[in-house]
Parts: sequence; structure tokens; C-alpha cells
Amino acid sequence: MKRAVLTPGAPAPVGPYSQAIVAGGFVFASGQIPLDPATGKLVEGEFEAQAERVLDNLRAVLEAAGASLDAVVRTNVYLIDLALFPRLNAVYGRYFTSDPKPARSTIGVAALPLGAKLEIEAIAALR
Repeated sequence: MKRAVLTPGAPAPVGPYSQAIVAGGFVFASGQIPLDPATGKLVEGEFEAQAERVLDNLRAVLEAAGASLDAVVRTNVYLIDLALFPRLNAVYGRYFTSDPKPARSTIGVAALPLGAKLEIEAIAALR
């Protein structure tokens, strides 16, 4: 069995997918980009503001599913510029404070939806 997660605390899907799926004791969260859930528009400003919005969106989806950032076991991070990696780590470290930290891959990509600079997806264990 699987169930879809939908919360107004994160942007509505912009295509035929769910914000997350709960199945087998895990939450599989779709990639989040820095969209403001209230406006549906990309957050403006420095990279750090975009990274914070992505992680706030991800936290909202996980909490709606019954999990949390502390329950994340794996993330995939997509960056349009790997030179942003140190700046990503600074923000990421403020959100993932519990040990052990999630396993993670960071992948450089040519482009992301709507011109975003980063996207993060996650898998979390249910509480």
C-alpha cells in the first residue's frame, strides 16, 4: 500500500507527481525547488535564501507525512553550479543537526525546473 502526501506548506506539484509517497515505513519526498508555497514563484535573493526555502519546503512535506528532517536517511542534491557546494553545506548543516547525518549525493546538473539553482529530494523513516 502507498499513500500520497499533499500539504499547503510546500508548493503544489507542477506536474503529474506527488509531493511525497508513504510506503513500507518510509517517506519518499519528491525534489523540492525554492518555490514559495504562497505565491508559487521562485524565491529571489542569494543562494542561501533559496536553499533555506528548499529545506523549509522539504520539512513541510516530511512533517505532513508523519516524519521529520531528523528522520531523513538519504538526500539527493542537484546543483546547477558545483561551486555553490560550500554555501549549500553551510545551510544544509543548520537543518540537519542530528547525528547520524543522512547519506547524500550531490550532483551537478545543466538546469533545473523554472530556473532554480538547486533541488533536494529525500527519503525518511516514519516515526
